[in-house]
Amino acid sequence: METTKARVARAETVAVSKAGLPLGQILDGDCVEAMRSIPTASVDLIFADPPYNLQLGGDLNRPDGSAVDAVTDHWDQFDSFKAYDDFTRDWLTEARRVLKPDGALWVIGSYHNIYRVGAILQDLGFWILNDIVWRKTNPMPNFKGTRFTNAHETLLWASMGEKAKYHFNYRAMKTLNDELQMRSDWVLPICSGGERLKEGGHKVHPTQKPEALLYRVLLATTEKGDVVLDPFFGTGTTGAVAKRLGREWIGCERENVYRDAAYKRIAKELPLDESALQTMQSAKAAPKVAFGALVEAGYLKPGTEVFDKKRRWIATVRADGSLAYGKQTGSIHSLGKDLQGAPSCNGWTFWHYEVEGPDGRDVKPIDAARQLYLLSVED
Repeated sequence: METTKARVARAETVAVSKAGLPLGQILDGDCVEAMRSIPTASVDLIFADPPYNLQLGGDLNRPDGSAVDAVTDHWDQFDSFKAYDDFTRDWLTEARRVLKPDGALWVIGSYHNIYRVGAILQDLGFWILNDIVWRKTNPMPNFKGTRFTNAHETLLWASMGEKAKYHFNYRAMKTLNDELQMRSDWVLPICSGGERLKEGGHKVHPTQKPEALLYRVLLATTEKGDVVLDPFFGTGTTGAVAKRLGREWIGCERENVYRDAAYKRIAKELPLDESALQTMQSAKAAPKVAFGALVEAGYLKPGTEVFDKKRRWIATVRADGSLAYGKQTGSIHSLGKDLQGAPSCNGWTFWHYEVEGPDGRDVKPIDAARQLYLLSVED
């Protein structure tokens, strides 16, 4: 158990280590040059969403003849595989330099680039901990009918070396997944609806990632106050989620339109209350949807108060999908069971929350939010 004196000493060390870091800033220009301005061994986590080098040839059209809004931007165009490999090696080299010895790297890609990226990061000394399959609930169809529909992307999570320490909030991930171990296949919808940034009816960025994806990554592998770097910042999904979860962030982005959109987006984001940021650190019914998925997707935000129908107990939703009632914490099922002194509890129907209705505030079981989520992922 860490003593108060040790915690104070650690906090002072962290404060000193952050001196000179461009926290809360989006560095302009090429990401390799921008990262060179960041001190060595100063970053806790890197999340990278680099160009995929999609190698698209010609326009892509739907069966009705309408054009598909695909990635045709200059930043995704490379003259050869060698050019892409050289670019990848350069930014990964800088990423390795700025990461702390116990830091970690996440990189996302598709079949076009992820194998090349994976080989290069291994050559540079990174150690792959997991490959995560993000399975999209609503992928873009294959309009030509010539291949399987591309319904997933791959994330690589790597430490600094085979023996290197790294951070993993195992207990928080299990709580987020309704007391089941979090698997390496994540089922999440693509970015759409109100979350998708648009200007003049058009997407600001063609490959904007869903906030639920970054929420899970940051909750799993960082702590409050950690420094998160995104070398390909785009419209700021990493920064928005980091700010919400109480993490520090730094971005690199050379496109003015993306930087402007990101700053505006992050400025609107509010950090979560301290108590809501706390997560389960130690220790069955398996519903179709984990309560944590609703929290990730914003259907029930951290800090929301939930209560039994008679309002005998009012608990607070925390960032990892656990609930807190005074000093007691647990999943929606286990906390409800403990408070009642019952052998079991169906948290979906036991806990309720308030929503705005046509006639004022309305009370609904949290299962109502689950049904809304199910409808959204089935669209």
